[in-house]
Amino acid sequence: MPEDVTRRDFLARSAAAVLAAGGLYELVDGIAAPTRAAAATAALPPEQHLLLDVPVITDNGVNVLVPPLHHQLVTAKLRVAKTKAALLEAQRELEQALKAIDKSFAPTPAGLGLVVAWGLPYFRRYVAAPWASHAPRDLRANGPALLDAIRFPSDPATTLLEQNDVVVQLRSDSLAHIAQGASAIFDRLDELFQVTSIRKGFVGGGFTGKRSLPKQMALKAGIPGALRIPDNAQLFLGFTSTQQSALGPDPIANLETLPGLTDQWPDGYFRSGTTMHVSHLYLDLQQWYREFDFDERTWAAFRPGLKVPSTTRTLPEGVAQVTGVADVVSDFRTDGLTGHSSTLQPATRLPADTVGNDGITYPAGTPVIQRPDFNTLDSPFAWTSNPARDRLLKHPSAGLHFIGFAPTSDTFHQARLAMDGHYADGTVLSDSPRSARMGFNAVLLTTHRQNFLVPPRRHRSFPLAELL
Repeated sequence: MPEDVTRRDFLARSAAAVLAAGGLYELVDGIAAPTRAAAATAALPPEQHLLLDVPVITDNGVNVLVPPLHHQLVTAKLRVAKTKAALLEAQRELEQALKAIDKSFAPTPAGLGLVVAWGLPYFRRYVAAPWASHAPRDLRANGPALLDAIRFPSDPATTLLEQNDVVVQLRSDSLAHIAQGASAIFDRLDELFQVTSIRKGFVGGGFTGKRSLPKQMALKAGIPGALRIPDNAQLFLGFTSTQQSALGPDPIANLETLPGLTDQWPDGYFRSGTTMHVSHLYLDLQQWYREFDFDERTWAAFRPGLKVPSTTRTLPEGVAQVTGVADVVSDFRTDGLTGHSSTLQPATRLPADTVGNDGITYPAGTPVIQRPDFNTLDSPFAWTSNPARDRLLKHPSAGLHFIGFAPTSDTFHQARLAMDGHYADGTVLSDSPRSARMGFNAVLLTTHRQNFLVPPRRHRSFPLAELL
């Protein structure tokens, strides 16, 4: 027993040290120091997952969102006893800590974006009875809105399907803000949470004319293939991913916004919440830049057949560019290649004009999923409580921490299956899902996956505990 306690204390101290330290990512501030002024926010939105006051710039005639520089995910299991009294006390303590963070920081890039999301292990082990009657239902798929993560056709058998109780997402232009928020939760409430992983990273394109973060950070870390990354790339693979018209508008990813999708309209317990997918991917930059020329990279990222200048990083992704399954099949047969965006669009865009329950009209082709993903140099994480299980490596590697907010887990699953050429109407592209003909898939390797439920702000702390 003493050895177990000693090991637990050592791991806890190690996690606390990593939460507080910027490590390699402290270089980000020296490369792209934040210049945004903190904006005053009169009232917090009911949603946790919406980041306010995100600037929009124009690049190549396309509106582009400029996300925060720094990002961190912290996963954990609970140390709370499975009793109503213990859960209610934990709920009170966590909410008190979160409200203190709210008072210190607005949910903006200059402040601190904070999301607390809960996994199925929490709902099944701690609040099973109220979960049985209040779990959101996916009416379209005739099943739960929150699903267990699955492996997809292009995933290796080694992809880990995680079982964390909770994940906390922190994002800000300031590393200090992220460290303060993480400390307020995981240091001061360490009796509640056993941290299982800490995942760090950054986003930053060269929109000011200076060399971008991905290029500079990859070079400093000695990543193979770093020299080939375009100087103005927002992500390691060379293109912009935050085109405003390619991301779901607020609040389309909410459980209740799209009519008939879930049972949370008009007064569900989780109304103003969403589902969240979290995964880590390694990127083979050497293969991407060696085996795909610029045209082929453009086709693989967007749609086969496009011809743009070799300095282009941002392409339009609006409703005029939306493809259907027939377009994807035709491109595949004609050009022998799929495009990442075009392959996803049949599963991620509205098929028809839709009036949401919020009264907003969303045109056909509007994206449904919001993606606050970010670059990482972790292999795969900055810290893990189980290095052997997570196959932690000492050397930096180019990677991506993918985050997707979607109205239901099935919405994300359909999108990810489409990326592998599998569609809900039964269409399957006849090639190996990891072949070079499948574009991005040939250079991506997913190591971890898990789905979570993001409650509304009013129920973010130990949801359903008060209903036991």
